Order: sequence, then C-alpha cells, then structure tokens
Amino acid sequence: MVSYLDFEKPVAELQTRIAELRKATSDEMDLDREISDLEVKVQKLLRDTYAHLTPWQKTQVARHPERPHFHDYISALCEEFIPLAGDRLFGEDEAIIGGLARIDGQRVMIIGQEKGNDTASRLKHNFGMARPEGYRKAIRLMKLADRFGLPVITLVDTSGAFPGIDAEERGQAEAIARSTETCLSLGVPLISVIVGEGGSGGAIAIAAANRLLMFEHAVYSVISPEGCASILWRDAGKASDAATAMKLTATDLYGLGIVDRIVLEPVGGAHRDPKTAIDALKMALLQELAFLEPMDRDALRSMRRKKFLDIGG
Repeated sequence: MVSYLDFEKPVAELQTRIAELRKATSDEMDLDREISDLEVKVQKLLRDTYAHLTPWQKTQVARHPERPHFHDYISALCEEFIPLAGDRLFGEDEAIIGGLARIDGQRVMIIGQEKGNDTASRLKHNFGMARPEGYRKAIRLMKLADRFGLPVITLVDTSGAFPGIDAEERGQAEAIARSTETCLSLGVPLISVIVGEGGSGGAIAIAAANRLLMFEHAVYSVISPEGCASILWRDAGKASDAATAMKLTATDLYGLGIVDRIVLEPVGGAHRDPKTAIDALKMALLQELAFLEPMDRDALRSMRRKKFLDIGG
C-alpha cells in the first residue's frame, strides 16, 4: 500500500475508489470497465502532477518512506555483495554500508547510506545519519578500492551527518573533511548517485566524484529547507520558499553544472516502481563506468579537480 503525500490527495481518492470497486461484486454492473477507466485517470493524473512538482514537493518525494534504500539497490544492482564493516579505529557505524560487489560482472566497491524502512531498522541505521566512524569506514573502503584498482560507486541518501555530542567528540568535522579529501585523491573512477536526499557535508563526504548522477526527484543541498528557513526567517514553516530559493532539484543542479546526469524515474516516483528505477540506474552506471575506465590515475584526479573548481565559474 503506497503512502500518499499531501499533494497526491486526488490520486489517493481515485485509488480508494478503485479499491472499493474491486471489493464490490455485482452481476448488473460492468465494474471492470469502470475500474479500467479510473486506472487510466490515475496514470494521467500522476503524469500531470509529477511533471510540475515544486522544489518542496520534490523534497517530499525524495524523503518518501517507501523510496528504495541502499539494501534495495544492492539486491537489485549486484549479482554479488560482500559487506566490509568497521573503521579499524572505533567501531561499526550502520548508517553507512559498504563492500565489494559485482555489477553485470564488473567488480566495484559500493558504499552508501541506509535510512531503514521500519522503526527498528531506522533506529539501527540512525536514519542514515553517520557518525565519524561511518565516514572513516568509507575512507578505509575507498583506499582499499584504490589499492586494488576497483572503481568506487557511492549512493547518497542522508539528511546530513549525525549532529550529536558523541559524534562531535569523536571528530565529526575532521572525518567528513578526510572523507572528502579521500574522494578527491582516488586514482580509480568514482561515481556518486544522489538517490534520495543529499544533505550537507554528510552527502559531499562520499560524493566528491568524477561523475555525479542524480535521480529525477532527488534533492541535493547544503542544508535542509527547514534548516534554511529557520536561519533566514526564523520560521521552519517557510521551508517551501527556502526549497525554491536553494535550487536543490536535479534540473536546477544539472543546469548549474553540479550534476552530470539525471536518471529518470517511473511515473509517480521511484517508490511506485522500484525495479524500473533501479534498472535505469544500472544502465546509467554501466555507461559511466565504460566512459571512465580507460582514463589513467592522473587523468581521473585532474578531471575531479577541474569539475569542482569550475563550479560557480
């Protein structure tokens, strides 16, 4: 059962009507025809609605609880996945998961944030908000991939790094900076994908890549719209205005040269048809890997450096 967002109320009403008709039984009514007509209306309404989403509505879609998460991508993208745990300094952070994988026979290191899909898993993964040991684990895995010549793929889906006292005590800012530095220094291809919410330093720490991909309804920003609104207007209720001003959508960021490729989603968002969304991502990743693989270590580093120095130029 899909959870409906506020702007999807007309769709929810039609879907409720379809569900009621499917439960009804009558020899005097041609319910199949009526159900079919309503399903056509639902698809048209979804197409029209999702073709004109505001930045705030896209933020809501990016945060949808049924949107695919890291484990879903691993299951559908990879024929093989061997998780690697721990930062070898403090402990294991479940907010960031990583390991060795094969995608269509191609060996890669894949790393990403996992938000969880129910109360227990969200608590286990800390809602995708990593502590320093999560970023230090990412550093360890990226350096391991560099040593063995494996391309690195990162999947970004976090509201930001965990802001708790324990994280600050263990050097949160330093860990994020070192992770960003490691991304920039790799001599192997690094492809990052914003699959949901890309928030602040918690996102860029694993996304300073050669190629940055972004799902059509994902968002990527230096701060959440609510946080921005609280700072600028002292009113989190102005999050919609903040989202518009921040240019956080895939279309805006592609136009600014920050995002290199937009991966299209099924009608109604990735949460309505995860398989189609993940298949589209797989095709995009394989194409990007084929593009980057012929490049030598110095060329990959130079490409990354130029990409980030050119932003805003």
